[in-house]
Amino acid sequence: MTTVLLVHHSPSPATAQLAEAAREGLSMPELEGVEFVERQALEATVDDVLAADAYVLGTTANFGYISGALKHFFDTTYYDVREQTAKRPFSYWIHGGYDTTGAERAMESITTGLGWRLASDPVIFTGEVTDDHRSALTEMAATVAAATLS
Repeated sequence: MTTVLLVHHSPSPATAQLAEAAREGLSMPELEGVEFVERQALEATVDDVLAADAYVLGTTANFGYISGALKHFFDTTYYDVREQTAKRPFSYWIHGGYDTTGAERAMESITTGLGWRLASDPVIFTGEVTDDHRSALTEMAATVAAATLS
């Protein structure tokens, strides 16, 4: 059995839809042998990260950066997990009102520092959440989960 850790900050109804799409991708019946653990970004711990084989992360883009909650997650786990989790697969989503550039740079920088391996293109967009966004996120999460089976 492999485990995917889903860590996100989804404070609005729109971003809650994105978290639900990720859960759908992580719980597809075709992914036999994969379980997922979900944590809000302010609640995820070093033990959660170390126990997982892969990661799906989600954040809003706030004031040109990742959410404070996801930043807190990285701040409280980074040095304790960096070496042990290098090369593990991951991907993420970012939803912004008008600009995601700073949040994208932050995610790339932090996950590069962790040494994690991007298993699927991230889902990054601004504006209204559409069915296409939800479908892309479901597929991304499923791809990350499938990466733990190979």
